[in-house]
Formats: sequence, C-alpha cells, structure tokens
Amino acid sequence: MRIGVIGTGRIGTIHAHTLSRHREVGSLILTDVDPARAHALAHRLGETAAPGVDEIYTWGVDAVVITTATSAHADLIARAARAGLPVFCEKPIALDIEGTLQAITEVETAGTVLQMGFQRRFDRGYTGAREAVRTGRLGRLHTVRAMTSEAEPPDPSHLEQSGGLYRDTLIHDFDILRWVTGREVVDVYATGSDAGPLMFREAGDVDTGAVLLTLDDGTLATVTGTRMNGAGYDVRMELAGERDQIVVGLDDRTPIASTEPTGPPAADKPWTGFLERFGPAYEAELVAFVEVVRGERANPCDGREALRALLIAEACERSRRERRPVRPAELLSSAQEALT
Repeated sequence: MRIGVIGTGRIGTIHAHTLSRHREVGSLILTDVDPARAHALAHRLGETAAPGVDEIYTWGVDAVVITTATSAHADLIARAARAGLPVFCEKPIALDIEGTLQAITEVETAGTVLQMGFQRRFDRGYTGAREAVRTGRLGRLHTVRAMTSEAEPPDPSHLEQSGGLYRDTLIHDFDILRWVTGREVVDVYATGSDAGPLMFREAGDVDTGAVLLTLDDGTLATVTGTRMNGAGYDVRMELAGERDQIVVGLDDRTPIASTEPTGPPAADKPWTGFLERFGPAYEAELVAFVEVVRGERANPCDGREALRALLIAEACERSRRERRPVRPAELLSSAQEALT
C-alpha cells in the first residue's frame, strides 16, 4: 500500500512515522507547503518527497492522509474523493457548516471513505467509559463533566486560523461526549472569558470557556476548557449515574493536587500536551485507517460524525456571542437551506 501524506508539520510528522512503520504500508509520498520540511522528513524516514499535491496523484497512491492547515481540508478532501481515494483527515473538515456539508457531499457522491481524526475515540480511558455506559454499569446517566485544559496558549499565528476555543479545542470534548454516551446534544448555553493575554481579544476568541449541554435523554453535561492551565495538560471526563461514577484521565500524571490531608500529592511529571497524553491513540487511529482502506473494518469516524461535533461547536460560538441557548439542529437547517 502506498499512502500520500499532505502536510508534514507536527501532527503530520507523527502520522508519517506511524505509517512508515506499519507492515501493510509499503511506501509514503510526503508533501508540504514548505518543500524543505517534507524533504527533510522523507530523508529521515527513507520515504519519497513530492514537490506538490499534484504529484501525489500523478505518481499514484492508494490513500491520502491530510494534516494541513484547516483552511485547506475541504478542498483536499474533495479532490481525493473525485480521484476515488480513501482519506484520513485531521479535524475539522472545515471551519463552517456549509463547507463541511459540501465536502461530505463530494465523498458520498464518489462513494469513497473519509475517516476523521478524533483520536480520543481510540484512548483506553474513553473506550472504557463508553463500555461502562453501554453495559449499564452506571445505571441511568444523569451528569457528565468534561474538560480540556491546555498548559500554555498556542502561537498567535495558529490562533488566528484555528476557529476559536470551541471549534479548535473543545470540539474533541463534544465528539467524545456523543461517542461515549451514544446521545445527541439538543441545546447548549456557552460563555467565555477573554481576560487572559491580549491576543485572544484581538482574535475575537476566549482563553477560557464553559458550556452547559442538554442531551436528548435529559442528561446534563458541562464542558469547560482553557488555554492557560499552568499546572499542565489536563483532559478528563466524569460520568455520574444512579449506580456508579467513573472518571477518564485521572492517573499519576494528572496535573492536580488535593488539599485533603490524605489526598494524593501533585504529579511528579504532569502531562505537557496532547501529543504526549494521546500518543497511543494517535497511533491507533492510523492503524485503524489502514484497516479501513484494506476493507478489514468499518469506518470508525466518518464525515457525518465530524459534522455533529462541529454543529455543537458552532452552537457554542453563537450562544457565547448572543448570550442565549442555541440548538445545533437549527444551525444545520439554516446551512442546508443556504446550499439549496
């Protein structure tokens, strides 16, 4: 199997390493907007670098992995679909609902595969939580509390093109909330604070946010996030039911300390970032993609799943701006009408 990797930045490099080691992947073709970066990575891995995206197709590949800037995702997905190639793409498909719907239509019209990169679905903690919910271990689920706290803010250049806290960071929490519980979000109320560094206000973004979500069975969920968590990288999910309560992300590296006399001490080596915390999950999602391409398993996260997470993120952004509850379904209806 020959795979084209479009984008050789931080996450593209990790995916290229994973694919280069895979026994079913014979070779890679790497390309990037910075050709020197692609050539350097190809040299380290013993793979081939291409001068541009066109060569990915003219030289011939069996599948494509997209890890470019978000602004390029939709067009690259559509091009691969028209070429009849399965695609793995980092989230999101696009920063707007209309662009997301158009890319999904291209894939579905072509009858190809689009697997989205929501790596938490492959994390052992979250898979264990999903099993606990689905087997009834918790009883009726009544409360979910999720959080993503980044150790330090992103580079200002990333902030400008990221789409904001809800679309860039908390979209992972929205996806995993749906995946673990098996429920849909029917409305959200979001607020945020831009009291941190000036760059957040300049970008029209917030450095800290909080969301109250109601699921379609009445379960209440809260999602909080910040880009200013000095203690370290902290991602957790607590699920409380009538029978039991569990937590994802609580281990000896969780950057939190108890004030109780007999509570656990602060972590000696707290998590520093998402690549470290979710390293095994990133590898597992690419292994799954190879299996999907080979016809050995069903797609674990298609474009429609990514759309649902984006709708929640969009609803949060509108709720924050307009200071009112917003139903994700109303945004989908508006976008569909705009495209017809």
